[in-house]
Amino acid sequence: MPVLCWAPQRWAQCYSWRPTSGTRVGHSWTFWPCCFLCSPGHRCGEPGSSPGARCPGEGTAAAAAGPPRSAGDRGQSRPASRQRRRCPGYGPGRAGPGAPGPGPGPGPGPGPGPGPGPGPGPGPGPEPGPGPGPGPGLYASQREGAPSGGREPWGPRAGRSRRGKTAPVIRLHRRAVRSRRMERAGAGCSSGGSGDPDVVCEKHLFKGKLPEPLFQLACSHHHCAFPVSRNGLCVWNAATAQPLYLSGHHYSISALSFGNKINPLLVCSASHEHVIVWNLDECMQKVEEGFTPRGIVIGTLLGMVLHIRFSPDDEQVAVCAGNQIYMLSAKNEAVLAVDGHLAPVTAAEFCTWEKSMLISVSEDRTFKVWRYSTSQLIYQSGIIPAFPLLSLLIDEENKQIITGCAEGQLWIFSLISDHNYRCVTHDIDLKEEQEKSRNKMWKSGKIGSTCSLECSLCYSLLSQDNFKSKWKGEGQNNSKLCKTENMRPEESVETSLPILLIEHCDFFVCFHKEENIYSSQNTSCFWIGTTGLLIINLANLQLEALLSYRDYSDLSIQIARSCALTRKAANGKVLCLVASMFEDMIAVLEVNLAALVRTQHRVKNTVKDKPLVFHNKIKSSGYTAAPRMAMFSPNTNLKKKEVSKWKTSCKCKNKEYPLESYPPIKYEKEISVTCKPTPIFCVQYSGDGELLACGQADKTVMIFNSNLIDVHNVFSGHDGAVNSVGWSHDRKWLVSASEDRTLRVWSICNKEPALILGKEKFHKTVRFAQFYFIDTFILLCCGAEFHLLSFHLDTTKDDLKRYKQRSVCKLVQKFPMTSAMEITSLSAVNEFYSYIVLTAGSNRALEVFDLNAGCSTAVIQEAHVRSVHQICQNKGSSYSTQQPEAYNLFLTTAAGDGIKLWDLRTLRCERRFEGHSSRCYPCGIAVSPCGRFIASGSDDKYAYIYEMRSSTFLQKLGRHTESVINVSFNPSSPQLTTATLDGKLRLFLP
Repeated sequence: MPVLCWAPQRWAQCYSWRPTSGTRVGHSWTFWPCCFLCSPGHRCGEPGSSPGARCPGEGTAAAAAGPPRSAGDRGQSRPASRQRRRCPGYGPGRAGPGAPGPGPGPGPGPGPGPGPGPGPGPGPGPEPGPGPGPGPGLYASQREGAPSGGREPWGPRAGRSRRGKTAPVIRLHRRAVRSRRMERAGAGCSSGGSGDPDVVCEKHLFKGKLPEPLFQLACSHHHCAFPVSRNGLCVWNAATAQPLYLSGHHYSISALSFGNKINPLLVCSASHEHVIVWNLDECMQKVEEGFTPRGIVIGTLLGMVLHIRFSPDDEQVAVCAGNQIYMLSAKNEAVLAVDGHLAPVTAAEFCTWEKSMLISVSEDRTFKVWRYSTSQLIYQSGIIPAFPLLSLLIDEENKQIITGCAEGQLWIFSLISDHNYRCVTHDIDLKEEQEKSRNKMWKSGKIGSTCSLECSLCYSLLSQDNFKSKWKGEGQNNSKLCKTENMRPEESVETSLPILLIEHCDFFVCFHKEENIYSSQNTSCFWIGTTGLLIINLANLQLEALLSYRDYSDLSIQIARSCALTRKAANGKVLCLVASMFEDMIAVLEVNLAALVRTQHRVKNTVKDKPLVFHNKIKSSGYTAAPRMAMFSPNTNLKKKEVSKWKTSCKCKNKEYPLESYPPIKYEKEISVTCKPTPIFCVQYSGDGELLACGQADKTVMIFNSNLIDVHNVFSGHDGAVNSVGWSHDRKWLVSASEDRTLRVWSICNKEPALILGKEKFHKTVRFAQFYFIDTFILLCCGAEFHLLSFHLDTTKDDLKRYKQRSVCKLVQKFPMTSAMEITSLSAVNEFYSYIVLTAGSNRALEVFDLNAGCSTAVIQEAHVRSVHQICQNKGSSYSTQQPEAYNLFLTTAAGDGIKLWDLRTLRCERRFEGHSSRCYPCGIAVSPCGRFIASGSDDKYAYIYEMRSSTFLQKLGRHTESVINVSFNPSSPQLTTATLDGKLRLFLP
């Protein structure tokens, strides 16, 4: 019988490995505490020994050797077949010398060996002894996995290692030992370890024979339901800590589910031969009266049941057994409908807003939508992932379904009637998200890395070269084969991350008073049950929290094979029912949702303005803050004539953008800007919405009327494709940047440029240029830095000197971007005074600059999987008014990674938009003046309209002749213009 030893210092706990009876494949573990100096036959604390018996090995190191014991005391009489094998590195040839063995004697035995103690005494004489000797194990040549080479030489070095130290002992991971403790059934909380003790608390631990095919546990309100002794049912009340035991099945229970109503509270249990519905109120009453509670059998001999679910009114029960779905009445044994898949059905859910609608997923990797009242198949999807689908949830708020597979991917589909079950988000890899979350926490020092049990055992047992070097005595006896103190989280091994459960999470309910942390209160969060627990935000598809059971060493269960959660939190806490992967244990955990999230979200403490003394408030000298730059003081001392003229011009317009209008989705007209197909790289409306500027690949800038009828002007002079165009606030000037490393400022009334900045000014291509701070400066990005330029444009008319440039431009300051080779996009507001400048770099990072302080204020690392090619701020317009908080939002887009909505206050991604295709070309985006809609180009020759509060697209706009690479909203009226790769403009109206 093999024995595995764990030796932290000098004490060991020897685990005897005995096969259990029954059908379960596995073994039970019983242990007897034993010290190194115990004889093989002695067990300290073994039942039957004297209560006050003292272990022979107990005591100091000097007395550890002790007197030599007889052969009988050493367990010599034990048959050879019953001799216990020692773990590698623990035996006479390699173990440290201990008490001397007996004298020489006849017999063919292998010879003496040292005792197990740490004493320095060598083995006795050279004659062979009659038995295995006093050492606790076999020779190195007789051990499994030991290197060849025979026994140790006889003589004074017999029983000693080459360096005179004890050989290494395989140390099991501490979690492997702690997870196999004796029964700790009780209601006491146990939490701690490397995790925060306030996060999770083990309320109760149940041990007993669990059914092998256990697929579904159940939690509802304050109740948890799970099988006991395979075919028994236990309903545990968390409020009273009282269990209710129900019996009625003859085979193992494989699935459980609670009803949706509280009064009466129903629970359904399913096994191979019966499906039974229990009324818990009636069962409790029967128990109080001394009778045996009985349930209602609603199904018989349906086969192996994987999943059951009550209908919203608790009148029907959907039973997933094998490839079929049985609709059973909850009151009597009647089959309402039978439908199925091509493989076992793993989950089914009822749609609450559509009567008689059921959605199911299967191991055939598809989902189906049924009208179960008529047994009609409404929709069948194609094969979605490469692995079986295991879990399903219906999001009632957003009318979506969320399904997860066995390899840790999530898919989201829309259930809106006219969306045709289209995919909203596909292939969300939770393994990657979990790795990112752990890396961030590891870098911030919030957690120490923890090596998983699988990693420890595999690394210990499969590193043969290192293992053999330890065998040969070339290493220290106290060296650990698995060192995790300095390991990064990505070095640990995780074989798979199956999504066992998807459940609603009251995430923002627990943080209604912390709006500075979580700004988007209208998003949805969900629990993901795997080997641990995850909280994912469906708006931005990011992990909000991660709970790994292995991080809490006092929890009895380290890896889960099945779990269940309560849908609503009570006092900020959620009940979690977990079944162990390797043991017959079920634990009831209480998770503090707020504490869990706070451990992984660092909140910056704001320093309040408090007086340094009790009576007077002392003004700070300000030497620690950057000086306020006077160049950004807005000019408010306007002359009366200028003010009256500006008011008159505004009154003449007298226009207002309709905030409640429909989005522009109706095709109005299309034009070609040139005779030959020419890509249009940038489009932008003027501030009054009257003109539209287009920068093209043929080195020209064209200006059209807003209705695309007339060409207002054409500017030529660049020697390369035009990268960007930008209007001034007064609508009189237009700035353009080109691939020829030049920048030009044009007057709307003149075809000659008013200002030219040539190649001598810039060492690289100018990617972007715009007016800034209400036409006070020009911003442009060149290489890894952006420039702030002050300028003066001469408007005097002189035909004799019209070719002589009298406009001037001066560099104010350069701002380099942190650790980026090139700035790929830049954005700032010119419609009102703002000190904020946003940049995106080739290192996939976003950086926020405060030009009033003259420095960078924040960096968002890895904003997208690729470099951001456009930043779009919610600037509004002069004809619309939004909430002040709305101007803190901005969008970013990258090829192959969709669109992300960010909040400047929290620097968090608040929502993602992934319905369009942007893999081949950098497609542009735009925000409507009302702030309600987002427009995006796409590779599939469509333009997409999103609503700001929804991740799925609202409308697809007309099939274009080529990829749509740019879009622009009219700031004064609900119009949208799209630009294609073949040089065509399309106009859309509401």
